[in-house]
Amino acid sequence: MKTPLRIAVIDSGVHAAHPHVNGVAGGVSILPDGTEEGDYLDRLGHGTAVTAVIREKAPDAAIFAVKVFRQSLATQIQSLVNAIDWSARHGMHLVNLSLGTENPEHAELLRAAVQRAAGQGIVLIAAFEDAGVRWLPGSLPGVLPVALDWNCARGEYRTSTLPDGGTLFHASGFPRPIPGVPPERNLTGISFAVANVTGLIARKLCADSDFTWPAASALPLLLRALGIPTPLPTQS
Repeated sequence: MKTPLRIAVIDSGVHAAHPHVNGVAGGVSILPDGTEEGDYLDRLGHGTAVTAVIREKAPDAAIFAVKVFRQSLATQIQSLVNAIDWSARHGMHLVNLSLGTENPEHAELLRAAVQRAAGQGIVLIAAFEDAGVRWLPGSLPGVLPVALDWNCARGEYRTSTLPDGGTLFHASGFPRPIPGVPPERNLTGISFAVANVTGLIARKLCADSDFTWPAASALPLLLRALGIPTPLPTQS
Protein backbone atom coordinates (compact mmCIF):
# COMPACT_ATOMS: atom_id res chain seq x y z
CA MET A 1 0.00 0.00 0.00
CA LYS A 2 1.03 3.57 -0.59
CA THR A 3 0.08 4.47 3.00
CA PRO A 4 0.55 2.39 6.19
CA LEU A 5 -2.18 -0.21 6.64
CA ARG A 6 -4.20 0.51 9.78
CA ILE A 7 -5.90 -2.40 11.54
CA ALA A 8 -8.24 -2.17 14.52
CA VAL A 9 -8.47 -5.28 16.69
CA ILE A 10 -11.73 -5.04 18.62
CA ASP A 11 -11.24 -7.44 21.51
CA SER A 12 -9.98 -7.56 25.10
CA GLY A 13 -7.14 -5.10 24.50
CA VAL A 14 -3.52 -6.07 24.09
CA HIS A 15 -0.37 -6.69 26.09
CA ALA A 16 1.74 -4.56 23.76
CA ALA A 17 5.06 -5.62 25.27
CA HIS A 18 4.46 -9.29 24.51
CA PRO A 19 7.25 -10.49 22.19
CA HIS A 20 4.70 -11.83 19.70
CA VAL A 21 3.09 -8.40 19.47
CA ASN A 22 6.12 -6.10 19.55
CA GLY A 23 4.13 -2.95 20.19
CA VAL A 24 1.01 -1.36 18.75
CA ALA A 25 0.32 1.99 17.14
CA GLY A 26 -2.26 2.96 19.75
CA GLY A 27 -5.49 1.93 21.35
CA VAL A 28 -8.54 2.76 23.40
CA SER A 29 -10.95 1.19 25.85
CA ILE A 30 -14.61 1.85 25.02
CA LEU A 31 -17.47 1.64 27.51
CA PRO A 32 -21.12 0.98 26.64
CA ASP A 33 -22.00 4.65 27.22
CA GLY A 34 -19.39 5.69 24.69
CA THR A 35 -16.81 6.81 27.24
CA GLU A 36 -13.27 6.33 25.94
CA GLU A 37 -10.43 5.44 28.29
CA GLY A 38 -6.73 5.01 27.71
CA ASP A 39 -6.32 1.67 29.50
CA TYR A 40 -6.34 -0.89 26.69
CA LEU A 41 -4.14 -3.40 28.55
CA ASP A 42 -5.33 -6.96 27.97
CA ARG A 43 -6.08 -8.81 31.23
CA LEU A 44 -7.76 -11.80 29.57
CA GLY A 45 -5.20 -12.82 26.95
CA HIS A 46 -7.57 -13.26 24.03
CA GLY A 47 -6.88 -9.91 22.35
CA THR A 48 -3.13 -10.39 22.72
CA ALA A 49 -3.29 -13.83 21.09
CA VAL A 50 -5.41 -12.46 18.23
CA THR A 51 -3.07 -9.50 17.73
CA ALA A 52 -0.05 -11.82 17.75
CA VAL A 53 -1.53 -13.78 14.83
CA ILE A 54 -1.95 -10.60 12.79
CA ARG A 55 1.47 -9.22 13.73
CA GLU A 56 3.17 -12.49 12.74
CA LYS A 57 1.80 -12.18 9.21
CA ALA A 58 1.87 -8.41 8.78
CA PRO A 59 4.77 -7.00 10.83
CA ASP A 60 4.60 -3.62 9.09
CA ALA A 61 0.91 -2.96 9.72
CA ALA A 62 -0.16 -0.30 12.22
CA ILE A 63 -2.32 -2.16 14.74
CA PHE A 64 -4.70 -0.44 17.13
CA ALA A 65 -6.20 -2.23 20.14
CA VAL A 66 -9.86 -1.37 20.72
CA LYS A 67 -10.87 -2.86 24.06
CA VAL A 68 -14.48 -3.89 24.66
CA PHE A 69 -13.94 -6.98 26.86
CA ARG A 70 -12.83 -6.43 30.44
CA GLN A 71 -13.66 -9.02 33.09
CA SER A 72 -14.80 -11.68 30.63
CA LEU A 73 -15.20 -12.27 26.89
CA ALA A 74 -18.64 -10.67 26.91
CA THR A 75 -19.80 -7.10 26.44
CA GLN A 76 -22.88 -5.04 25.67
CA ILE A 77 -23.82 -4.63 22.03
CA GLN A 78 -23.49 -0.86 22.26
CA SER A 79 -19.82 -1.24 23.17
CA LEU A 80 -19.24 -3.15 19.95
CA VAL A 81 -21.14 -0.58 17.91
CA ASN A 82 -19.15 2.22 19.56
CA ALA A 83 -15.91 0.37 18.78
CA ILE A 84 -16.82 0.02 15.11
CA ASP A 85 -17.70 3.71 14.96
CA TRP A 86 -14.41 4.60 16.69
CA SER A 87 -12.55 2.64 14.02
CA ALA A 88 -14.32 4.63 11.32
CA ARG A 89 -13.53 7.96 12.95
CA HIS A 90 -9.86 7.09 13.34
CA GLY A 91 -9.17 6.02 9.78
CA MET A 92 -8.81 2.28 10.07
CA HIS A 93 -8.65 0.17 6.91
CA LEU A 94 -9.34 -3.29 8.34
CA VAL A 95 -11.24 -4.18 11.50
CA ASN A 96 -10.65 -7.62 13.01
CA LEU A 97 -13.69 -8.93 14.86
CA SER A 98 -12.76 -12.24 16.49
CA LEU A 99 -16.12 -12.13 18.21
CA GLY A 100 -19.82 -12.16 17.43
CA THR A 101 -23.36 -12.55 18.68
CA GLU A 102 -26.07 -14.99 17.65
CA ASN A 103 -28.83 -12.73 19.01
CA PRO A 104 -31.01 -11.66 16.05
CA GLU A 105 -32.28 -8.68 18.05
CA HIS A 106 -28.89 -7.04 17.48
CA ALA A 107 -29.00 -7.42 13.69
CA GLU A 108 -30.35 -4.00 12.76
CA LEU A 109 -28.08 -2.11 15.14
CA LEU A 110 -25.06 -3.95 13.76
CA ARG A 111 -26.26 -3.60 10.18
CA ALA A 112 -26.32 0.18 10.60
CA ALA A 113 -22.82 0.16 12.11
CA VAL A 114 -21.51 -1.98 9.22
CA GLN A 115 -23.03 0.41 6.69
CA ARG A 116 -21.49 3.43 8.41
CA ALA A 117 -18.09 1.75 8.43
CA ALA A 118 -18.36 0.74 4.78
CA GLY A 119 -19.21 4.32 3.90
CA GLN A 120 -15.88 5.34 5.43
CA GLY A 121 -13.94 2.75 3.40
CA ILE A 122 -13.52 0.24 6.22
CA VAL A 123 -13.57 -3.54 5.74
CA LEU A 124 -14.79 -5.57 8.71
CA ILE A 125 -13.54 -9.16 8.96
CA ALA A 126 -15.62 -11.39 11.21
CA ALA A 127 -16.84 -14.92 11.90
CA PHE A 128 -19.62 -16.06 9.59
CA GLU A 129 -20.71 -19.39 11.04
CA ASP A 130 -19.36 -21.90 13.52
CA ALA A 131 -20.88 -25.21 14.68
CA GLY A 132 -24.12 -24.39 12.94
CA VAL A 133 -24.43 -20.94 14.55
CA ARG A 134 -24.74 -17.96 12.22
CA TRP A 135 -22.86 -15.03 13.76
CA LEU A 136 -23.42 -11.29 13.67
CA PRO A 137 -22.02 -9.09 12.29
CA GLY A 138 -20.05 -11.62 10.21
CA SER A 139 -23.12 -12.89 8.36
CA LEU A 140 -24.33 -9.41 7.42
CA PRO A 141 -23.90 -7.98 3.91
CA GLY A 142 -20.80 -5.83 3.57
CA VAL A 143 -18.67 -7.83 6.03
CA LEU A 144 -15.84 -10.10 4.90
CA PRO A 145 -16.99 -13.45 6.37
CA VAL A 146 -14.74 -16.18 7.75
CA ALA A 147 -15.36 -19.86 8.49
CA LEU A 148 -13.20 -22.32 10.40
CA ASP A 149 -11.27 -24.93 8.41
CA TRP A 150 -8.98 -27.24 10.35
CA ASN A 151 -7.54 -28.54 7.08
CA CYS A 152 -6.09 -25.15 6.18
CA ALA A 153 -2.49 -24.47 7.06
CA ARG A 154 -1.95 -21.35 9.17
CA GLY A 155 -0.16 -19.65 6.29
CA GLU A 156 -3.04 -19.84 3.82
CA TYR A 157 -6.75 -19.38 3.35
CA ARG A 158 -9.17 -20.72 0.79
CA THR A 159 -12.41 -19.28 -0.50
CA SER A 160 -15.80 -20.61 -1.51
CA THR A 161 -18.94 -19.06 -2.92
CA LEU A 162 -21.97 -18.57 -0.69
CA PRO A 163 -25.49 -19.23 -2.01
CA ASP A 164 -26.04 -15.48 -2.45
CA GLY A 165 -22.87 -15.17 -4.56
CA GLY A 166 -20.70 -13.74 -1.80
CA THR A 167 -17.20 -14.97 -1.00
CA LEU A 168 -16.56 -16.93 2.18
CA PHE A 169 -13.00 -17.16 3.49
CA HIS A 170 -11.85 -20.36 5.25
CA ALA A 171 -8.84 -20.48 7.55
CA SER A 172 -7.12 -22.41 10.32
CA GLY A 173 -8.32 -22.00 13.89
CA PHE A 174 -4.83 -22.30 15.37
CA PRO A 175 -3.12 -19.20 16.80
CA ARG A 176 0.55 -18.38 16.69
CA PRO A 177 2.47 -21.26 18.31
CA ILE A 178 3.93 -20.76 21.77
CA PRO A 179 7.30 -22.49 22.26
CA GLY A 180 6.95 -25.42 24.63
CA VAL A 181 3.12 -25.39 24.59
CA PRO A 182 1.40 -28.19 22.64
CA PRO A 183 -1.19 -26.87 20.15
CA GLU A 184 -4.00 -28.68 21.95
CA ARG A 185 -3.25 -26.72 25.12
CA ASN A 186 -3.24 -23.34 23.37
CA LEU A 187 -6.26 -21.24 22.48
CA THR A 188 -8.00 -22.35 19.29
CA GLY A 189 -11.18 -21.71 17.34
CA ILE A 190 -13.00 -19.39 14.97
CA SER A 191 -11.44 -16.32 16.64
CA PHE A 192 -8.09 -17.32 15.19
CA ALA A 193 -9.48 -18.24 11.80
CA VAL A 194 -10.64 -14.61 11.60
CA ALA A 195 -7.25 -13.33 12.77
CA ASN A 196 -5.41 -15.58 10.29
CA VAL A 197 -7.49 -14.17 7.43
CA THR A 198 -6.92 -10.60 8.61
CA GLY A 199 -3.17 -11.20 8.87
CA LEU A 200 -2.89 -12.89 5.49
CA ILE A 201 -4.86 -10.15 3.75
CA ALA A 202 -2.79 -7.50 5.53
CA ARG A 203 0.42 -9.20 4.40
CA LYS A 204 -0.68 -9.04 0.77
CA LEU A 205 -1.75 -5.41 1.02
CA CYS A 206 1.46 -4.32 2.74
CA ALA A 207 3.46 -5.96 -0.04
CA ASP A 208 1.45 -4.32 -2.84
CA SER A 209 3.00 -0.89 -3.34
CA ASP A 210 0.51 -0.03 -6.08
CA PHE A 211 -2.65 -0.57 -4.02
CA THR A 212 -4.45 2.60 -2.98
CA TRP A 213 -7.16 2.26 -0.36
CA PRO A 214 -10.48 3.72 -1.55
CA ALA A 215 -12.35 6.34 0.44
CA ALA A 216 -15.57 4.30 0.49
CA SER A 217 -16.95 0.87 -0.44
CA ALA A 218 -13.54 -0.77 -0.15
CA LEU A 219 -14.63 -4.41 -0.01
CA PRO A 220 -15.18 -5.03 -3.76
CA LEU A 221 -11.83 -3.42 -4.61
CA LEU A 222 -10.10 -5.40 -1.88
CA LEU A 223 -11.50 -8.66 -3.23
CA ARG A 224 -10.27 -7.81 -6.71
CA ALA A 225 -6.82 -7.02 -5.32
CA LEU A 226 -6.83 -10.47 -3.73
CA GLY A 227 -7.66 -12.04 -7.07
CA ILE A 228 -11.30 -12.76 -6.20
CA PRO A 229 -13.49 -11.37 -8.99
CA THR A 230 -16.88 -11.89 -7.34
CA PRO A 231 -17.70 -9.11 -4.85
CA LEU A 232 -19.81 -9.63 -1.80
CA PRO A 233 -23.39 -8.41 -2.20
CA THR A 234 -24.08 -4.99 -0.72
CA GLN A 235 -27.76 -5.54 -0.06
CA SER A 236 -29.68 -8.24 1.73
